[in-house]
Amino acid sequence: MVGGGDGEGALPVREDGVFDVAVIGLGVMGSAAVSELARRGKRVVGLDQFEPGHARGSSHGESRAFRLAHFEGPHYCNLAREALAGWRRLEHATGETILTATGILECGPEDSENLAKSLQASTDNDLAHEILTSRGVAERFPAFRLPGDWRAVFQNDGGFLRPELAIRCFLDVARASGAELRFPTKVLGIEPRPASIVVATEAGPVEAERLIIAAGPWIADLVPPLGSLLTLTREVQLWFGAKPAGLFRPERFPVFALYDSEDLCYGFPDFNGSGVKAASHIPGRRLASADEARQDGDECDGVSARRVLARHIPVLDGPIVRTETCIYTNTPDGDFIIDRLPGDERIVIASPCSGHGFKYAPAIGEILADLALGGGTRHDIEAFRLSRFEMPKTL
Repeated sequence: MVGGGDGEGALPVREDGVFDVAVIGLGVMGSAAVSELARRGKRVVGLDQFEPGHARGSSHGESRAFRLAHFEGPHYCNLAREALAGWRRLEHATGETILTATGILECGPEDSENLAKSLQASTDNDLAHEILTSRGVAERFPAFRLPGDWRAVFQNDGGFLRPELAIRCFLDVARASGAELRFPTKVLGIEPRPASIVVATEAGPVEAERLIIAAGPWIADLVPPLGSLLTLTREVQLWFGAKPAGLFRPERFPVFALYDSEDLCYGFPDFNGSGVKAASHIPGRRLASADEARQDGDECDGVSARRVLARHIPVLDGPIVRTETCIYTNTPDGDFIIDRLPGDERIVIASPCSGHGFKYAPAIGEILADLALGGGTRHDIEAFRLSRFEMPKTL
């Protein structure tokens, strides 16, 4: 059980009270970074304005998809491979099952651009995959009824992650390795000084030589110029009653994506009796700030996804039994932002979101630790640099 703020097991802080690294935000990316830094023996403090496992941001909702082939771009495939190894290491360290392999089934018309890109990524990266006809899908996964002109790409290595458990495991490892974790601790401001960086919080100042800002949809509150780049959208996750239940267990029902002309709908098996979770990947209503988000989803939010499911998984054409809202933090090109801050390389910023970042957390945690400690990183992050946008020379 992760505690908050007592520093039990922490490495001794320098006599002047300065940490090696402070991390703002303990969602999945910040938690992964804190864990990695502590594992490397650094004096690290993690700060979050909420308690672990909260449902205010982008790291909750029972399940997150994992896949190795990506229609978003070829540069994600190696990152996903590194993340897969990282998830398995975290499982080994904690004795928990965070990633369940069900395979992932991507379905769409023969001319679907997303399907073609996923297939190309599978081929280019030598990823095990199968191409299935609509009949072949129905024979293997009886809940699906796809149009005759649809095809599917099935990747055995795909599956789902358990987000709340993943964060708890990262934080458990971090604390066991000496990290100090403080929540709820709201950050009020950041003051770079010549020899250190002072983070003002409601509980008093925190001083560190280096700083990682991984504050999710609140990142522009701390780095205001990012506000011109990032768009926040309200996203609603839906749970549908799963009857007959046997059709939707992980061994008979994989993680899926439906590239329908109306909506890009994705979903998960019923692995704990709560129903089949599904949602639209198309960005929803814009939010002026992350603080606007509420757990206010209802039947009206599921209209489009429900129609798509009714067409292709008709047995799910029933009541919505649960909803949860989360936030996408979208960049203009859909790629992440992972870089040092222009004008002060002691500060690292991470906004690996746009709705598809969670799965890469172990690899991104390593990247953030690398950048914060002043060296290069073995990972290719050129596609994530701030320099691709027109930005001020200093933020």
